[in-house]
Amino acid sequence: MKGSRELAENVWYEVRTEVNVGEPLFRLAWAVVLFYRVLIETKAKFGFEMRGLVLNEAWLTFYIKPANGLELPKIMQWLKQTFSLRFNVRTGRKAHLWGERYWSEILAGEPPEGAE
Repeated sequence: MKGSRELAENVWYEVRTEVNVGEPLFRLAWAVVLFYRVLIETKAKFGFEMRGLVLNEAWLTFYIKPANGLELPKIMQWLKQTFSLRFNVRTGRKAHLWGERYWSEILAGEPPEGAE
């Protein structure tokens, strides 16, 4: 059973999500470019600040401060679904792209130094 997600206004979240079964899809240069394009669209659609994106071959983590803190689930759903649809169209795949649901935690203050 999924636990409830803690949401609040005017806060920074640390967010992490993984590719299904650790598949190293971000080894593909075009997949990285596609992800960044979808991320830019997501920022334009929802309006949020973001810092410290780390994109590993099979997972990603970043800090996000949504304009409306309660929209974090909508932001993540749109980001992950849009990327998945476009990735799957390009590759002809039909399998799940992302693993379990994303993890998030409210930060006490600003993201750590160097996360700019």
